[in-house]
Amino acid sequence: MSMLSFERKYRVRGGTLIGGDLFDFWVGQFYVGFFGVTTIFFALLGTLLILYGAAIGPTWNLWQINIAPPDLKYGLGLAPLKEGGLWQIITICAIGAFVSWALRQVEISRKLGMGLHIPFAFSFAILAYVTLVVVRPLLLGAWGHGFPYGIISHLDWVSNVGYQYLHFHYNPAHMLAVTFFFTTTLALSMHGSLILSVTNPGKGKVMKEAEHENTFFRDDIGYSIGALGIHRLGLFLALSAGFWSAVCIVISGPFWTRGWPEWWNWWLQLPIWS
Repeated sequence: MSMLSFERKYRVRGGTLIGGDLFDFWVGQFYVGFFGVTTIFFALLGTLLILYGAAIGPTWNLWQINIAPPDLKYGLGLAPLKEGGLWQIITICAIGAFVSWALRQVEISRKLGMGLHIPFAFSFAILAYVTLVVVRPLLLGAWGHGFPYGIISHLDWVSNVGYQYLHFHYNPAHMLAVTFFFTTTLALSMHGSLILSVTNPGKGKVMKEAEHENTFFRDDIGYSIGALGIHRLGLFLALSAGFWSAVCIVISGPFWTRGWPEWWNWWLQLPIWS
């Protein structure tokens, strides 16, 4: 409730990217905007198409519903609706919704006078998705190389792609991505547990302050990055995980077609071993 007085300062017209005052309003605490409307449109249309695909499919089992991409024989062309065309339209809707949401975040940030860190960070998630369903299929010459929309079918696709390259964990970009994912979890769990530790002291004890936080990590790991630094580090680690995830899949197929363990032969061929 304390934010209500502040809202009058930024709930004003302007700061939009396109459309001017069109849809430049709030519904309760949610900002709408032009891109909010396009987000709703694409998300609703995509969801309805998924339900339609499930309706014409063999099952309503949530785990087994599958919207498959077109067969490889269609290449980069349009496929019939029931033979992959549905997947193509849903993909367009998904990209439209994701990009619209990011642009809506830009407008909200502009109204608040903030930096664009949030839409910039979200764009890395969009990059990872677009890499899988657009960039890699384009490089391989067929939309059929995209992943299917479904729970079990998607997991099967991931498994099959991994075995296609013998052992996907030998992909160096995959190694970097997994390392950044685990390091993100480590860094932010250490940060979160520290905050809980200092703000939830034992009964009858005084709540600790920033000096205690910095001292703990100085004594525990030899260095304290600071309150602002840990959030910058967490953002860097998380975005790096998403970026290298996109790299690891886009190089598999378009740029490397053999088993990933074979890629490491360069290490065995270094002159130092002879």
